[in-house]
Amino acid sequence: MLASGKVFKYGDNIDTDVIIPARYLNISDMKELSSHCMEDIDKNFIKNVKKGDIIVANKNFGCGSSREHAPIVIKESGISCVIASTFARIFYRNAINIGLPILECEQAATNIEAGDKIEIDFNTGIIKNITKNEEYRAEPFPEFMQNIISNGGLIKSIEKKNS
Repeated sequence: MLASGKVFKYGDNIDTDVIIPARYLNISDMKELSSHCMEDIDKNFIKNVKKGDIIVANKNFGCGSSREHAPIVIKESGISCVIASTFARIFYRNAINIGLPILECEQAATNIEAGDKIEIDFNTGIIKNITKNEEYRAEPFPEFMQNIISNGGLIKSIEKKNS
């Protein structure tokens, strides 16, 4: 599994209300809902994000409420991976459950800047910053998590296994 794209960079404590504001949670169409992703912290995010791009943040990404909508709208917006120093545990679990790859890597979170082009090899945990010609190492996903992510989430993984 590989990912590559341009970086959108954020700071500490990016909570689920910033990722997807609660005022939009009555929208059931995921494409429409994702059009509001990150709008309270980055008005131009949805206009500028391209399929494959990557979010990099500092500590405690995804804190706040346990809403599953947050990783869903990130994935639906085209983001291929989120890298942070640390994640809120419930966000981490929700992201894996819906098939959104996330990696914890302090060095990458510190050194990568907005606009950098990076490549990620999920099998090895290697994150290459093409812009700066640097390399960082995150813990690669265990095989069972790779299967969940590559199948598009936990439900789809279970369905595939049972078919």
